[in-house]
Amino acid sequence: MAEVVEIKQENLVYAKPKLITENVMHYCPGCSHGTIHKLVAEVIDEMGMEGKTIAVSPVGCSVFAYNYIDVDWIQAAHGRACAVATAAKRLHPDSLVFTYQGDGDMSAIGTGETIHAAARGENIVAIYINNAIYGMTGGQMAPTTLLGMKTATTPYGRDPRLNGYPYKIAEMMAHLDGVTYITRQSVYNPAHVRQTKKAIRKAFENAMAGNGFSLVEVVSTCNSGWKMSPVAANKWLEENMLPFYQLGDIKDLTKK
Repeated sequence: MAEVVEIKQENLVYAKPKLITENVMHYCPGCSHGTIHKLVAEVIDEMGMEGKTIAVSPVGCSVFAYNYIDVDWIQAAHGRACAVATAAKRLHPDSLVFTYQGDGDMSAIGTGETIHAAARGENIVAIYINNAIYGMTGGQMAPTTLLGMKTATTPYGRDPRLNGYPYKIAEMMAHLDGVTYITRQSVYNPAHVRQTKKAIRKAFENAMAGNGFSLVEVVSTCNSGWKMSPVAANKWLEENMLPFYQLGDIKDLTKK
């Protein structure tokens, strides 16, 4: 009779999260979205909030997130996720309400809705995927595109004289009194995957405690839009994205 080896709970690192569905994800191989979805699903399950979660997905690569994480979802118009999430949280104050937005959604068309929800101190969480490009529509320049970075609309590299400068919406929002937790993380290696999960958990708990608005920015890759292999994209992110979008907590009033 074969010996039964018990695996400790903390070592079940490859276990499929209970809330991830059986649907095949449409994301490109190597895309960061799949990893982040896994973390979000794990945190919701570990908090026991699977029956009391309302998520909002707007337009972008993650528009079909509702196919992959088995909680209640609302489909918002492009850029309007935080406005929709505001209504959901006010109608269902006991629910965990979060948005899942890309940089084109939050940093471009949805800047106004996002900033005003944050200024009001809405008890919601915005998960913000920053890959410095418009992935879904073909790899055009985004507000977050780095200087000199080549995209479909900046084939010679982003030129500040023509295209302006990239900006950091996380630092901009840190000045708002309604915001209590802002952090910037990444999932390009295992250590930072674990750190990102902790940040998501902290943001969700902050919202449920009624402390105000939380933002978790995840600096991510778009190897298809960047025209790189997944391995090369992770290296490019580390060498080029992280010096500009530095990781760590930007604002943390949760301890107060």
